[in-house]
Amino acid sequence: MLRKARIEDVPQIRQLINIYARQEVMLPRAMGELYELVRDFYVIEEDNKIIACCALHVTWEDYAEILSLAVAPDKTRKGYGSRILEACLREVPQLGIRHVVTLTYASEFFEYHGFKVVDKSILPHKLWSMCVNCPRFPDCDEIAMMKDME
Repeated sequence: MLRKARIEDVPQIRQLINIYARQEVMLPRAMGELYELVRDFYVIEEDNKIIACCALHVTWEDYAEILSLAVAPDKTRKGYGSRILEACLREVPQLGIRHVVTLTYASEFFEYHGFKVVDKSILPHKLWSMCVNCPRFPDCDEIAMMKDME
């Protein structure tokens, strides 16, 4: 079942994100940060277990960022990632957002969904506020991508 995240989902969301954070392909998230961001998250739940998560976080005037898109390793390549990303993107017009960005290693996935590679220098500085927690900061090797929603 696809739905907005609830407070009680936070430990499972963190557990799912940490699978990929340990592989250094996703930014780890502290529990406190996830509680603060819980309203931004969608989850997919099966048998009382969170198998996918993704957040749409408003970062600036007309920008939002896709954060922490993760699918349980045994559920990948079954459409869950696309489904949860599309749920986040459906919220964009209601918020008046014109640009959705992401920093990723999965550029092919995001290209499939209409995102284009952009130079990091064009992104608002506010977007980088979470980056200071990244072990790779300031030498980020993630690919910056953007989807214009106009």
